[in-house]
Amino acid sequence: MYTNFSKFSVKFLDFLGFHRKLLIMSTDNAVLDKLKLRADQADQIIVRLRSQLENVRKSHARNLCRQEEEKIKVENSKLRDEVEGLKQRLTNLEYRNGEKQIPMPSGSSPATPIAQYTKTPPVMDKKNLEQSNGSSAKASKKTKEPKPQKDGGKKTAGADDDKPIDVSRLNLKVGEIIDVKPHPDADTLYMETVNVGEEKPRTILSGLVKHIPIEQMRNRKAIFMCNLKPAKMRGIMSEGMIMCASTPEKVEILDVPEGCVPGDRVTFESFPGEPDAMLNPKKKIWEQVAPDLKVDENSVATYKGAPFTIAGKGICVAPSLKNVQIK
Repeated sequence: MYTNFSKFSVKFLDFLGFHRKLLIMSTDNAVLDKLKLRADQADQIIVRLRSQLENVRKSHARNLCRQEEEKIKVENSKLRDEVEGLKQRLTNLEYRNGEKQIPMPSGSSPATPIAQYTKTPPVMDKKNLEQSNGSSAKASKKTKEPKPQKDGGKKTAGADDDKPIDVSRLNLKVGEIIDVKPHPDADTLYMETVNVGEEKPRTILSGLVKHIPIEQMRNRKAIFMCNLKPAKMRGIMSEGMIMCASTPEKVEILDVPEGCVPGDRVTFESFPGEPDAMLNPKKKIWEQVAPDLKVDENSVATYKGAPFTIAGKGICVAPSLKNVQIK
């Protein structure tokens, strides 16, 4: 009987061992399944991360391209302004040297005039040369005989018509507001009494009531345009205009350098010349010059990149505005 029990015990232990092996094998399979699942999840996370990194890289590249494009645009704009300034300076120098300025026809290509000057001049025989010299002599006689002036040699109103249209035609001067009060019939206008270095002060009206307190107007020095044709504004004659940096939301009077006195003239190195006695409204000189009067990125008042300069004293600036129009 003991022997039978021993055999039974051995068989039972074998049975338990077999089931233990099965349990271990099933446990190993579960672990493997979990590892495979986690590996798959890790692969998916890696794919998502790679996709996000690629999007970030593309976005960064686009931002760099956009920044470079903006930088190139700014540089091109500065170069265009410099070229325009040099062209205008050359025109002024030619004008001062007596060279007649002939405007280029609109729509003509730049290559046309170059081709004209690169062609070999035609050979003229003796007869044609004499005829040419004769016609030139007649033309020179006509030009050398000035017509008598009826006004005793004084400068006529039309004498400025041949001058180039640029900022040198404007009479911009430092003025000091010695008195200011609201316009009696206009809520938006100040009526200023301004000393611009002349025998008597000028009356100048400005629409600054909504932008600048009256206390900041009194005894203030500013830049005034003094050769506009006087015009009535709500029944009162205005004899000039104050120059301001302007946006729809904010307006600032241009500041003048320390040491300026009423009558000091604003000049522009690249645009020499004397201002007109009075701008002819029909010629619309102010309307053509005004779009190029701007405050630059450093708050400096400029015309085509040339700063508003008071000789020996400095340049004019806006208190805070940048890259805006001057009106």
